[in-house]
Amino acid sequence: MNLLQEWNTYQTRRQLFTRGKNVLGGAALASLFGESLANASNAHAPGPQFPPKAKRVIYLHMVGGPSQMDLFDYKPQMQAYYDKDLPESIRNGQRLTTMTSGQARFPIAPSKFQFSAAGQCGLMMNTQLLPNLAKNADDICWMRSLHTEAINHEPAICAMQTGNQIGGRPCLGSWASYGLGSMNSNLPTFVVLIATPSNREQEQAISSRLWSSGYLPGEHAGVSFRSKGDPILFINNPPGVPDSVRKRTIEGLNALNEINYQEVGDPETHTRIQQYEMAFRMQASVPELTDITKEPDHIYKLYGEEAKKPGSFANSVLMARRLAERGVRFIQIYHNNWDHHSNVGGRMPSQCKDVDQPCHALIQDLKQRGMFDDTLIIWGGEFGRTIYSQGGLTKENYGRDHHPRCFSMWMAGGGTRGGQIYGETDDFSYNIVKDPVHINDLNATILHLMGIDHRKFSFKFQGLDQRLTGVEEHHPVKAVLA
Repeated sequence: MNLLQEWNTYQTRRQLFTRGKNVLGGAALASLFGESLANASNAHAPGPQFPPKAKRVIYLHMVGGPSQMDLFDYKPQMQAYYDKDLPESIRNGQRLTTMTSGQARFPIAPSKFQFSAAGQCGLMMNTQLLPNLAKNADDICWMRSLHTEAINHEPAICAMQTGNQIGGRPCLGSWASYGLGSMNSNLPTFVVLIATPSNREQEQAISSRLWSSGYLPGEHAGVSFRSKGDPILFINNPPGVPDSVRKRTIEGLNALNEINYQEVGDPETHTRIQQYEMAFRMQASVPELTDITKEPDHIYKLYGEEAKKPGSFANSVLMARRLAERGVRFIQIYHNNWDHHSNVGGRMPSQCKDVDQPCHALIQDLKQRGMFDDTLIIWGGEFGRTIYSQGGLTKENYGRDHHPRCFSMWMAGGGTRGGQIYGETDDFSYNIVKDPVHINDLNATILHLMGIDHRKFSFKFQGLDQRLTGVEEHHPVKAVLA
């Protein structure tokens, strides 16, 4: 089959999947406020392949790469190695970034923070900076053996989000939207929130390509909510334009787009129709969603006063709970400034203060609403940090470079096994010695919890059946499943 024939076959297949909603034509457009459009938009979603444990996901991405040995990977042996060079037998020729490859020495920097056992599971973690999260130790599945091939931020975060270091591919949230469809006709299936850290010493760029739908239909891209001004640009009517005029305008545009679709058959034309319709419906749903002033006092006590500050991590997590309870399938929060090349002693406390109480509050809040068991919470960055110090070293301060060979993440709820401690690294938190978890194993696990077999979940593009987890052999981590 030549490329033109394949393209025509693909177009015909897509039209076949969506023709059911096109037959109604203008009648479908007239039902702008009804559930039928949301149901129609799910018509081509593959759906779960087995009963899902997680109906929705809240993914908390710590941009920059949190230092695992300063948080969850306790290495007391390193105190005896203070300021000694990392043994070459441990590094074993690993490629370094240009930020430390020219260093004359690689002095070991033990964590300066206090660790103690948390929960019945006994995880040794940084209870000095994360005292609230420690209360949830037995609700959380701790993974200390993640690894990736990427050593710099852009390819690493791209790989974590899309399964590949090369851009242009769909992210996890878009795959979830494509595979499972919407649970709410008045809000997007996939929403992105960018939280502003209290310390802004060394932030990484966060671009919209991280929530792109790639080669999937555009309707599955993440919708970014802003913390200031209108939550979504251009969602409100211009001055002097009432809803009735806006509605008639959209109906006219959609009728023209429908004619264009019937002539050309481009699936992205339907994306445009759905985006216009969703924007109109969100004019009513978004103001109610983003008005958190009606939250009771006990909620602010739970999340902390920072939750009242637009754009803070606490505010974003509270917003994520509101989105989740209104049927948004996938919520992604990015929290910046975890790229600790210097001043770990000064920056780590502020970073942990940002996330500690809100993460604890989210777990408790979901529990009291009966949503914890079917909501998957994910916390982590794109890679880890080195045990050796970048630049100068004192017992009060040090820096850490990028480290892809091992890092820590955690998951809670959504069918994960609380109190599970999975994976083990060597005494230097430099190499994995037990139960390695590749980032695509993690993505396979997340899909599994959502009722999807990653091996059978693909999308035809450029002649190949593309998958989130790629073509290499990866598996869900069964030990972390409840």
